Amino acid sequence: MFVKLALAVLPLLSSVLAIDGCTRNATVVSGDTCDSISRKYGVSTYQLALVNDATIDENCDNLQPGQVVCLGIEEHDCTKVYTVVADDTCDYIQQTYGISNETLWSNNPQIDDACDNIYVGEVLCVDTESYTYPQYNETLYNALAYTYLPYCDE
Repeated sequence: MFVKLALAVLPLLSSVLAIDGCTRNATVVSGDTCDSISRKYGVSTYQLALVNDATIDENCDNLQPGQVVCLGIEEHDCTKVYTVVADDTCDYIQQTYGISNETLWSNNPQIDDACDNIYVGEVLCVDTESYTYPQYNETLYNALAYTYLPYCDE
């Protein structure tokens, strides 16, 4: 009984917990994933995970309908995004959006040096302006990346 009550209250609590400087937010609906929210609202998957690392777990499987998530924070809200598809490379993304190597990595610090950890469905910030993000939860990103990487082979 207590567990059911706690689960029912969780979305309400998460919507009450305000993230300092949150500039925009979204309400989770049934079937949402971190990547689908990112695509729907034009926010990078990295940024979504970063600003919600206190409420979204490592596999992004604890989203609850009615839960409010922050999409961006003041001065760190990239809204020019691209969704990775099969066979994408960082070089291709850079050329397509006219962004430098430094800017791509600055706006997507989770990408490794070889750019072999981007995954199909990941939403990247492709703005030509560089954003400086606070420290990110590398464990959360890696859990997302390695959860979806096998689909790159399809």
